[in-house]
Amino acid sequence: MPRMTAARAAVEILKREGVTNAFGVPGAAINPFYAALKGAGGIDHTLARHVEGASHMAEGYTRTHPGNIGVCIGTSGPAGTDMITGLYSAIGDSIPILCITGQAPTAVIQKEDFQAVDIASIAKPVTKAATTVMEAAQVPGVFQQAFHLMRSGRPGPVLIDLPIDVQLTEIDFDPETYAPLPAFKPAATRAQIEKAIALLNESERPLIVAGGGIINADASELLVEFAELTGTPVVPTLMGWGILADDHELNAGMVGLQTSHRYGNANFLESDFVLGIGNRWANRHTGKLDVYTQGRKFVHVDIEPTQIGKIFAPDFGIASDAKAALELFVEVAKELKAAGKLPDRGAWAASTQERKAELQRRTHFDNIPMKPQRVYEEMNKAFGPETRYVTTIGLSQIAGAQMLHVYKPRHWINCGQAGPLGWTIPAALGVATADPESPVVALSGDYDFQFMIEELAVGAQHKIPYVHVLVNNAYLGLIRQAQRNLDINFQVNLEFENINSPEIGVYGVDHVKVAEGLGCKAIRVTDPNELGAAFEEAKKLAAEYRVPVVVEAVLERITNISMSGSDIASVNEWEEIATEPGHAPTAIKPLKS
Repeated sequence: MPRMTAARAAVEILKREGVTNAFGVPGAAINPFYAALKGAGGIDHTLARHVEGASHMAEGYTRTHPGNIGVCIGTSGPAGTDMITGLYSAIGDSIPILCITGQAPTAVIQKEDFQAVDIASIAKPVTKAATTVMEAAQVPGVFQQAFHLMRSGRPGPVLIDLPIDVQLTEIDFDPETYAPLPAFKPAATRAQIEKAIALLNESERPLIVAGGGIINADASELLVEFAELTGTPVVPTLMGWGILADDHELNAGMVGLQTSHRYGNANFLESDFVLGIGNRWANRHTGKLDVYTQGRKFVHVDIEPTQIGKIFAPDFGIASDAKAALELFVEVAKELKAAGKLPDRGAWAASTQERKAELQRRTHFDNIPMKPQRVYEEMNKAFGPETRYVTTIGLSQIAGAQMLHVYKPRHWINCGQAGPLGWTIPAALGVATADPESPVVALSGDYDFQFMIEELAVGAQHKIPYVHVLVNNAYLGLIRQAQRNLDINFQVNLEFENINSPEIGVYGVDHVKVAEGLGCKAIRVTDPNELGAAFEEAKKLAAEYRVPVVVEAVLERITNISMSGSDIASVNEWEEIATEPGHAPTAIKPLKS
């Protein structure tokens, strides 16, 4: 039997589980693992500037392609605690990432040794499993189980903590005989699907709410096929955006308090039946449940049995992987269509598209300082359907979701449930690493951008090009807008006069200088009519220099984005709505007044 260190065995398992890339920061307690990583070869490593950044890079990497599992590596103590936010983000959105940490020697873990912390206990609430491996011989089994857990049921992250002496201990292990464990995923029965379709067929105005679980299951094409067979309009959730193209005739628009379309909410309020697949009825999507559920029947399909009824009780629930369920949905629908037993939904589907042409928000403004809506209009012109957008939270994300267009799954890569500021830069680097051929465009407000700005240097060092659109109003915009309800404007102002950059006035941080200092390229735009040229120049600079390129759009200081604080029937439209085609020139459908 071949003998090797437990650390080397772990690396050999990673390769046989399909890992080709890892992100991390070495340190004394994890150095034996790094030695094994170097000795084994076959896994590219990206050196992060912050360990939390490494965890978000791993997330971005996972989210880009079906089957990807991002790996982040850090040393003992604060490295593990730094990655907790990444683990929380991953479990909230059902994203599998593997976090590997170093640990003090087993004999002194409980003796307040330097950087010895019980990271497994800290990480347990935000992982599917978190284990400190105390016996070297257990390392292969723990890693094998980690991948089995990440892929089984509702996907999610796992943490493995390796004491340094465990890493260095030699064990018997033959990589050539290793095989991954098969993943377990619950599957719907034929009878369950037949009942769900019967309920759908009884309705007059049904909708499908398509969640991120469909993308996780790589089942987007099946969802589109089922929608087309039955003629049922589709509402993608924010995490499911891109499952079917925005310009598809059955795309009814997004629904919610914030990241929603006027026509999406209106279409939903007209419905009488909702089939939710791979979604979790997030509160930003539903708003007040009495408004959301009144007058509708619900069927809920989710991979996690305890998710059924967690937010509200559906009329019928099915615990199933989205792909397994949709394969049966398509099979039964084809049989019913061949037998002439599917209702004609043409008039209902057409009415959803009528609303799409009538209920739009204005994006075209020539104001200086510019309004954010114009930035997204120009992004629609500059960036095509192959673009992978990456963003996290804030008014920038909310407005972007209202006004940008997405045409493919995994082309809107958004941290949903956790929404940590600082996520966007490292996640974009992970996405661009996973897919160097597609254009990657990140979107941030100024505070998200500043939280982990040091990770731009990672893109410069490792030659990871992408375009980062930065909308800057020197405000915590979303928090300021929320504070209106309390009649305060407190501790949300970021403006100051930068003594080194007086030309930018009160906008404070000179993002251009900072980005350039970190080895990247940057362009500042103050006139909305110059945005298009700036985006084109950014694409050229990224291709030429192979580094991140920042396009900073200097916005008006006070801006309010359409949203509701309570329910989907009462969204506050702060700006004037579109009343003529020139008000929304990049809308999916020409405005019809």
